[in-house]
Amino acid sequence: MPRLIWQKSSFSTGGEGNCVELAAAVSGHIHLRESDRPCDIATSTPHALAGLLHLLKDGSWGPGQDR
Repeated sequence: MPRLIWQKSSFSTGGEGNCVELAAAVSGHIHLRESDRPCDIATSTPHALAGLLHLLKDGSWGPGQDR
């Protein structure tokens, strides 16, 4: 497996280690991990990740929502 290049948001400047990091694989999949738990990796397609981000940004899904 080729080495992944992990990126985090420019808003994540603190040293608390509580950042979500993303890496794009040559397969086209997107990998996500929590910076303080780098061995736990979730994998998604770009389309599915875009859908999740849309739901989170517009408030359609979050605490108290059952989806």
